[in-house]
Amino acid sequence: MIFAVEDDDSIREIEVYTLTSVGFKAMGFPNGQALFEALKGTIPELIILDIMLPGEDGVSILRRLRQKREYSSIPVIMATAKGSEYDKVESLDCGADDYLVKPFGMMEMVSRVKAVLRRSGHRESTVLTYGGISLNKAEHVVMSAGEKVTLTLKEFELLELLLENPGIVFSRETLLDRIWLQGAGTETRTVDAHIKTLRQKLGSQASVIETVRGVGYKLGGENT
Repeated sequence: MIFAVEDDDSIREIEVYTLTSVGFKAMGFPNGQALFEALKGTIPELIILDIMLPGEDGVSILRRLRQKREYSSIPVIMATAKGSEYDKVESLDCGADDYLVKPFGMMEMVSRVKAVLRRSGHRESTVLTYGGISLNKAEHVVMSAGEKVTLTLKEFELLELLLENPGIVFSRETLLDRIWLQGAGTETRTVDAHIKTLRQKLGSQASVIETVRGVGYKLGGENT
């Protein structure tokens, strides 16, 4: 789980959407008070923390995090104003693991998140599971109800994306963008055809891929 603390609603929503779209679980908070309330129930893998926040600023929040034993080891990436050298230095001196300079691109944010997680000893799971389905990314092996399933590359990538984002609805256009790289002239019925063959190969677990009428597909149907 990644926490993003940002008072601008639109920026915060984009950050959370981007993180979830690349496979992370993420939640956004508008200020330090909301962050510390959430920390009572969930310890995240990493926090993206804006410095310019209403009420308590990001540097003060960072100091509090580092002073509390239960939160002190959480990696923190600070979002600093462009050209503010003092903010960068102060953040690093207070224990920040990295910083982003606003305005920053979402892919830069994702890259820095992954880099900090690697440095902190976090390793992304290579095995995804849901119901009776398991997908081993490292070995490129899929099991369904205990039986090995042979998938094409696109079927594997489709299943991987769905397993990484259970409950999230993907439109056919989004799946074309993500799996076929901006569609590449491919028609949306190609997605339907691949989902059909993927379900056939998953056998008794096929129903976990749910059709959302008029939209697309999601992982979240009941497996039999």
